Amino acid sequence: MTKNIAIAGVVFGAALSLGLAHAQVGQDMKNAGHDTADATKTAAHDTAHGTKVAAHATAHGTKVAAHDTAHGTKVAAHDTAHGTKVAAHDTAHTTKKVYHKTATGTDHAAHKVEGKPDPQH
Repeated sequence: MTKNIAIAGVVFGAALSLGLAHAQVGQDMKNAGHDTADATKTAAHDTAHGTKVAAHATAHGTKVAAHDTAHGTKVAAHDTAHGTKVAAHDTAHTTKKVYHKTATGTDHAAHKVEGKPDPQH
């Protein structure tokens, strides 16, 4: 009987040990599942934050580019208007000079045709 009790004790100890080992494996698997879920949440949060930062930076870059484009367009329009005004002034001045030279040349030619001497200038 003592021998049977000893064998029963050994069998019970082994069964208890296996049960505890099985419980530990189950707990480890549960912990691994929680760790995976936490890592997934952290990765999703980091991705969302990165997307938000990138969207903000893109919006800011677009706003800056639009402002720079508008400024460049305004400067180009001003430069074009100024260039046009200068060209018109130069054209008018040159036209007056050519008109004066043409009138003077015509007057001299008319005097020569009529036989009048050129006036002394």
